[in-house]
Amino acid sequence: MNLQRLEGFYWVARQQGYARAARAFPYPITQPGVHQQVRRLEAELGVKLFERVGKDRVVLTPRGQLLYEGFAPFYERLAQLEAQVKGGVVGGTLKLSAAGHLLRHLMPPWLRQLQARRPDITVALSELAHADLGLLRRGEADLLVDWLPEVPPDVEVREVARAEAWVVAPSHGPYAQKGRLSLAALADVPFIAYHADRQLKALQREALAAHGVSPREAFAADSSDTILGFVAAGLGFSLVPSLTDAGPRASGVVAQKLERPAARFPIYAIWRRGPLSNPLVAAALDCVPGA
Repeated sequence: MNLQRLEGFYWVARQQGYARAARAFPYPITQPGVHQQVRRLEAELGVKLFERVGKDRVVLTPRGQLLYEGFAPFYERLAQLEAQVKGGVVGGTLKLSAAGHLLRHLMPPWLRQLQARRPDITVALSELAHADLGLLRRGEADLLVDWLPEVPPDVEVREVARAEAWVVAPSHGPYAQKGRLSLAALADVPFIAYHADRQLKALQREALAAHGVSPREAFAADSSDTILGFVAAGLGFSLVPSLTDAGPRASGVVAQKLERPAARFPIYAIWRRGPLSNPLVAAALDCVPGA
């Protein structure tokens, strides 16, 4: 379909008349010129798009209504799109992937801030089992939020939070712990490890090794929430990250920050390095809580 003919069709449909459409056009055009655009579009499609209901008034036929509903939103966004392109304010869909515990505990206030400032940006969220930089390299994600053991040269990062390791143990059952937790005292208690997230599992192992503890790994789970559920069920103890000083909280779980040596690691926003900056990523980074 010819876009110029569709433009004439749009204005006639909106103004319900050829003379009014010619006056409403954003550039000079005659009434016969508008009429010709519509007639050529009808010939191109082989259907009638308008029905005359008065001397200078027309209404859409059912097929004309179908075409108008499909085309009008596109045409009505052109002025806004032009202003955005000229002004450098670009909306659209930001593809963001993050680890599950970050989606639940870090992202909500961040996304509320972004939504309040930039309602023209839609965020497509997906949960990561681990920080898969291939998503950025293939263009399947614009922004990742996770921990990285090292930063490769083809990505850029910004620290958006800092997580600390917490010891979590059951408050009841055969492995119940009371009072202050001691990793040495937990050495004989079954350990619940991360399964899919290789990086968090590596952090667990490093923290245990730093304290000279090598417990028996009895269970593995994919998320911090599932691990806390296993701990609450009395199945063993674990180490999980927390973004707040309050630490992880769950009924049936005793939690204590890991100390001497403490296990702290940065959480990054990660995006692809390139000659052109992504305005959606820039808008998201402007809304990081506490930035």
